Amino acid sequence: LFYLQSRLKEAVQLLEDYKHGTLPPGVTNKELWGAQKIKQAIIHPDTNETIFMPFRMSGYIPFGTPIVVGLLLPNQTLASTVFWQWLNQSHNACVNYANRNATKPSPTSKFIQGYLGAVISAVSIAVGLNVLVQRANKFTPATRLLIQRFVPFPAVASANICNVVLMRHTELEEGIDVLDNNGNIVGSSRIAAKHALLETALTRVVLPMPILVLPPIIMSILEKTSLLRSRPRMILPVQSLVCLAAFGLALPLAISLFPQMSEVST
Repeated sequence: LFYLQSRLKEAVQLLEDYKHGTLPPGVTNKELWGAQKIKQAIIHPDTNETIFMPFRMSGYIPFGTPIVVGLLLPNQTLASTVFWQWLNQSHNACVNYANRNATKPSPTSKFIQGYLGAVISAVSIAVGLNVLVQRANKFTPATRLLIQRFVPFPAVASANICNVVLMRHTELEEGIDVLDNNGNIVGSSRIAAKHALLETALTRVVLPMPILVLPPIIMSILEKTSLLRSRPRMILPVQSLVCLAAFGLALPLAISLFPQMSEVST
């Protein structure tokens, strides 16, 4: 995340030297793999452009955790629910755009359409579920508070699917480039695009699952301990650490579900 442009240039140059067989003597395999890791983390594979730092996958956890903490705050008002859902989908939209499949150009209007669709779906589901929970007279105040803490997950998961499908809908119509074993483009495929979008959408459902489900469970247990009961000011820092740990677990898990390069039968 914090590699300087000079270090990135060194890594790219080392890989270019390797490709052309002009490596300086003494360069090890470990150094080459290190250079490959730096390039893949910072450079977009289709555009070869540098991805803006907060929207790289390495920036997803540090920049996303404060938003998750906000989503899971107890006793939220209507305004705070709308704000945190909007901020979360804005962040997701930027990450989706920065890491999109860019083998085919797509109009900006499609991304704006996807962003608006995701925000509207997230806010309406979150607000709707919160209203339903508040009107449920059968629940005790404690049960109602616990259920409210789980509201962000269905809202975020469904909005994430809307975000991916609407922002990348053009790929379903026009297809995405498919390559042979040697990396040569052999044509454009709508079937490959369907696979890509389905896998990305599933990843976006799995990703918020541990992040938005585990912390409410863990916090409901921790809040009953004498330590947090006697020190209520520690609840927010503890919740932040729990969210950070859950995010750190969920992101590599979700991204590793499917390979970055997938195969489809001809």
